[in-house]
Amino acid sequence: MRRLAQAPNLAIATLWVHALREDGIDATVQREFLGAVMGHLPPDQCLPEIWIDDDAQFALAQRLLAAVQNRPQRTWHCVCGEKIEGGFEQCWHCGEMMPR
Repeated sequence: MRRLAQAPNLAIATLWVHALREDGIDATVQREFLGAVMGHLPPDQCLPEIWIDDDAQFALAQRLLAAVQNRPQRTWHCVCGEKIEGGFEQCWHCGEMMPR
């Protein structure tokens, strides 16, 4: 096992691990319950970490995680007139999908 990254919170750590698993990387979240002792231990020691099982996949995991962390943000206008920002591919107002 090898540590890949430290996440700012458990929700993001879980999203990162899910994205890595979808691409075939065996990854896990470690330190997921240490947030409860933050204040008794230094905060940087309580943040969740992403670990991968296979050291041979480390370079690939780094590239995939970087791609997840730096996804392009788009702005588009829906047919209903709403301005949609961020990574959303569906209009929050009418449900129309982003044009391709």
